Amino acid sequence: MKKQLHLFYSGRVQGIGFRYTVQDIASQQKVSGWVKNLDDSRVEVVAEAEEDVLDSFLQQVNQSFSRYIADVHIEWKPAGGEFRDFRIVF
Repeated sequence: MKKQLHLFYSGRVQGIGFRYTVQDIASQQKVSGWVKNLDDSRVEVVAEAEEDVLDSFLQQVNQSFSRYIADVHIEWKPAGGEFRDFRIVF
């Protein structure tokens, strides 16, 4: 069953290639959605895929940036189906 993750990463997550790496991970795993930097130094991610794919996506992002992520707020929602690919939003 498709789900949506709404994530807010905090820590030292801007200026280190976080968005580009998240986009690469999402593309490899066929996750759709977007990632963007926020003015308060957090990074926001909306991702949609099958639940097991999202679990793997989350795990890979956390492993890639474990020394930079101080906290992550995770909210699971039903998939909205509005995304076709994964993009960086500016």
